[in-house]
Order: sequence, then C-alpha cells, then structure tokens
Amino acid sequence: MQSNYPEVLQVNDVQQILGIGRRQAYELVNSGKFHVVRVGKSIRIHRDVFLRWLQG
Repeated sequence: MQSNYPEVLQVNDVQQILGIGRRQAYELVNSGKFHVVRVGKSIRIHRDVFLRWLQG
C-alpha cells in the first residue's frame, strides 16, 4: 500500500486516498492531527506520518 503513494503527499493525494472532497481534505490537513510542512502556499505531508495517523 505504501509504495503506491509518493513519499511526500500533497492535499490532493490525501483527498484521493480518503475519498473526500477538497474542502474536507484542507480542513483535515489544517486540523493539527498530524504534522504538515508548508512550502510557500503549498502543504506537504510525509507519507509515513499520514499513514501512521490513518492506521491509528
């Protein structure tokens, strides 16, 4: 499962993985539930961090 995704996810990757809308994806990444990195206006999430959160 992990190798199917890039090492660094973007918000649209999170949206596709979870099958949620764009607004919901942005609300999730801005919720503080997992570490995100902001590069200018872009938001990046390390795949392993996201998957650990997803697996609980």
